[in-house]
Amino acid sequence: MTLRRAKTAYFILLGALTVSGFITVCTLGQTVRRHRVETRLAAAAVEHSAPLFVVRETGGRIAVFRGEDEKPYLMLDVQPSLLSEQDRELLAQGLYFATEQELRQFIEDVSS
Repeated sequence: MTLRRAKTAYFILLGALTVSGFITVCTLGQTVRRHRVETRLAAAAVEHSAPLFVVRETGGRIAVFRGEDEKPYLMLDVQPSLLSEQDRELLAQGLYFATEQELRQFIEDVSS
């Protein structure tokens, strides 16, 4: 084989490896991105399907329940009669919170 043919074969092989590497890197990047999006969507679906906390009026007081528990997790020292009519209607139906931070914000708003 002549030197010229060897160089040509070398550069063809080098070009093919470069293109293959580029395609592999792009494919892996898209796979990682797709996995991240699917993970976020799955977490959001779980978060919305089962609320972590439910707040409703029980026995003339406002009670916080964890998930589907029947026993109150926390009783608030706020009289429902001091709330607006709209807020009392919402409490009668039950307020659902997916995170503890949302619950704390609600408690802070109602207590002030």
